[in-house]
Amino acid sequence: MSKIVDYRTYRVPPRWLFVKIETDDGLKGWGEPILEGRAITVEAAVKELMDKYVLGRDPEDIEGLWNIMYRSGFYRGGPVLMSALSGIDQALWDIKGKRLGVPVHALLGGKCRDKVKVYRWVGGDEPGDLDDALINAISQGFRAFKMNVSGKLEFIDNLRVVKSIVDRIQKVREIIGDDKDFAVDFHGRVSVPMAAELARALEPFHPMFIEEPVPPEQIEALKRIRDLVSTPIALGERLYSRWDFKPYIESNLVDIVQPDVSHAGGITEVKKIASYAEIHGALLAIHCPLGPIALAASLQIAFSVYNYLIQETSMGIHYNVGVELTDYVKNAEIFRIDNGYINVFDLPGLGIEMDEEVVEEMSMKRFDWMNPVWKHNDGSIAEW
Repeated sequence: MSKIVDYRTYRVPPRWLFVKIETDDGLKGWGEPILEGRAITVEAAVKELMDKYVLGRDPEDIEGLWNIMYRSGFYRGGPVLMSALSGIDQALWDIKGKRLGVPVHALLGGKCRDKVKVYRWVGGDEPGDLDDALINAISQGFRAFKMNVSGKLEFIDNLRVVKSIVDRIQKVREIIGDDKDFAVDFHGRVSVPMAAELARALEPFHPMFIEEPVPPEQIEALKRIRDLVSTPIALGERLYSRWDFKPYIESNLVDIVQPDVSHAGGITEVKKIASYAEIHGALLAIHCPLGPIALAASLQIAFSVYNYLIQETSMGIHYNVGVELTDYVKNAEIFRIDNGYINVFDLPGLGIEMDEEVVEEMSMKRFDWMNPVWKHNDGSIAEW
């Protein structure tokens, strides 16, 4: 029996946190336990979980370790604890795959597809940059895109603002044509009446989905929007376990569930959420505006899950100033976009070879990212 003997966290630009877990027989597993804007807090939670529950134990017992970390502290769930648990879980799967010489998707039942459709974020907060971002993404091989519906909005905004949003979406459809897809992220920043109006106004342009039309805590409002439009509704980046997803899945309020493998309990839990969604007719599209480890972990699930729609990537996202997710890995070619898809890769574990020298160097910068703080015209806080 091998044992977990050491670990280290790395806070790196642009806003990510990595964890490396080592065993007594020399294996290393990597995870990404990040909650955007709360890296320092999650780093402390990783240390607590590792020191109390993981060090000295057998890395093979992933399900057992997951339950120890989740249940033994009495207080459970939520964004911080589940993000910490998520990164540790990813690293354990990475170790197990490397020990057995197989990719993680082989341990999840094997692949059920040869490639996964992916999309790139192209903006939306600043409308003037959208056209160039779309053209650039198309040139990179993407055939699907996601954009924010707008920047800051008032609770009920004026007709000029509504028309400008509709005009922008119409222009998006004209640029990409009818053979490519786009999704619109409301980002939970839109009030209920505005969300209802915009959802109806955008429906003629056939978005692939609208994401977080309202914040997840407004479940009654979500039902109202669900009854207004036929556009698929996606939600889930701010839900952290299968129990959080339960009311949305069982009430058929969402068509596409979007757990984040770095927030929602890691590979172990997201695989269960996927199965739960499948029996209720919902699709899976893992949220991932994050780094290379989170993307690799998400893809391992995507390779092995039947009800998978599409995978988000952070390539080219506006957060990645001066650094890209491919900068941290030696085998970036596995993330190559081939006519809108990433092909299955069969390397052991998560499939990525981390460049530890780059990780070490970049961790010295330890940039502490925080999201913008927006205000309405009257000075009150606006949803970001």
